[in-house]
Amino acid sequence: MLQILPMVKLSVNINKVALIRNSRGANLPNLVKVAQDCESFGAHGITVHPRPDQRHIRFDDLPALLAVISTEFNIEGYPSAEFIQMVLKNKPTQVTLVPDGPDALTSTEGWNTLNYESFLRETVSLFQEKGIRVSLFLNPDEKMVEGAQKTGTDRIEFYTGNYALEYHSNANKAIQPHIRASNLAIACGLGINAGHDLNLDNLRFYAQHIEGLQEVSIGHALICDALYYGLHNTIQMYLRQLK
Repeated sequence: MLQILPMVKLSVNINKVALIRNSRGANLPNLVKVAQDCESFGAHGITVHPRPDQRHIRFDDLPALLAVISTEFNIEGYPSAEFIQMVLKNKPTQVTLVPDGPDALTSTEGWNTLNYESFLRETVSLFQEKGIRVSLFLNPDEKMVEGAQKTGTDRIEFYTGNYALEYHSNANKAIQPHIRASNLAIACGLGINAGHDLNLDNLRFYAQHIEGLQEVSIGHALICDALYYGLHNTIQMYLRQLK
């Protein structure tokens, strides 16, 4: 049954904007201005994922973004010692922990919260002590949700790549693991985020079927759409999918 729920928040991932900027070694497009514009165009938050090679978001981008972002600031990444210190120094609204290795192209797998329970519990606690909300990147697997609860995390973010891949062939089948996992997450008292390959085709269906969904983080598809529709129009189009 479809749920009528408060509007899901849209956090715009600006990694690809930084990638374009870095390709010419100057400051065009201006990442800070784009973040501010995304907010003025209706986005509820800004997401960045700084990687060790700094191929898009650079570490020195974080203070500049933090200084101007007036909505929610979400920093994603693997919790290496360097990443942990970087997040603690900048204190975003939320940190999303992903299990990517340093050479990963993108995030395509969630945490094994059973195998890494102790590590994650300690890491989650470090951030929470500084007032930073923590989300763990997970596959839509009920065992992983149960494991996430034991870490003390505030939220989980479901990896939606497989959902997006299967959506056009069988949307109802593709959404079922997410429905089961999200229902369990609610019972466990966990907040629910989602991200990866959500787009204008599959976003509405996902948001309508996942009870308790609070936030989606979208970057690649949104920036690609903005090449055709413009950034302002594109953000409005995504927001309409979430109403």
